[in-house]
Amino acid sequence: MLHLRTVSPPEKTERVLELLSEHRGATHLVLLKGAAVQPAGDVVEADIARESADDIIDGLCELGLDHTGGITLEVIDTALSDAADQAEEDAPGEGADAVVWQELLGRTGEESRLNVTFLSFLTFACMLTAVGVVTGSSVTIVGAMVVGPEFGPLAAVAVGLVMRRWDLVRRAAAALAIGFPVAMLITLAFTVVGEATGLFDRAALLGDHDVDFIYQVGPYSLIVALLAGAAGMLSLTSAKSAALVGVFISVTTVPAAGYAVVAAVLNEWGRCIGSVVQLVINLVGVVAAAAVVLMLRRKGQRRASTERPLSRG
Repeated sequence: MLHLRTVSPPEKTERVLELLSEHRGATHLVLLKGAAVQPAGDVVEADIARESADDIIDGLCELGLDHTGGITLEVIDTALSDAADQAEEDAPGEGADAVVWQELLGRTGEESRLNVTFLSFLTFACMLTAVGVVTGSSVTIVGAMVVGPEFGPLAAVAVGLVMRRWDLVRRAAAALAIGFPVAMLITLAFTVVGEATGLFDRAALLGDHDVDFIYQVGPYSLIVALLAGAAGMLSLTSAKSAALVGVFISVTTVPAAGYAVVAAVLNEWGRCIGSVVQLVINLVGVVAAAAVVLMLRRKGQRRASTERPLSRG
């Protein structure tokens, strides 16, 4: 269940109450007249089934509450109520399968922004990769995968493509197109200093190592990227964020970027090129699979919403 709170201009409150009271997926309706100060208006609250959230929010936006008032959603961890159970039962579809599109846009939109925090995490991840490469430490490489923040913009690109939000696509693509080169340049300086001080040795790249999978491109590179992208978007849209950790340590985006820098500094150009190709395959594969999953979920949700009436009658 989700808790919905709206700030409604007085002249629209009756229509808001009508929308919520007639919807099968809404319950626990509360009206606080004149309670809102900024913006001024009435506060209307309700608990809604996750499956109904998208339809209800669309209705509230049609009333203009996103411009003249306000709409907020919060996750309810526990709801002990027969009315809440009935609302979830009557709502179309299943809660685990429901996508709250405005919530998805908000999450991916926030994570797609190019800012100091994003650049810092991406840079630290690439530098961790550099250390992992020269020490042959697969554990350090896994740590770099977890630290890397690149899935946010990749998911945002997929969401923007499916929902035709080209502003989101441009912003997320810019974060990736600027973020990776900046992180790689800083890692380059880090690697040069390491080589000059004798910490990074060309011999560290020679021979067989546990981290050689980073630059070795093959069919499994694309397969893993596709599976990770699909799992990541499924996790993101079903609010099961714990699964995202598995996605982070499946794809070799950040490790490929870091390995390419180390290989270039140590004049291992074959491995550098292989790492760059690996990076591109992972980026494209994740976005493609995430977009396909999102399209399938959108189609399935639309079908489910037409199978049951949304209003009480």
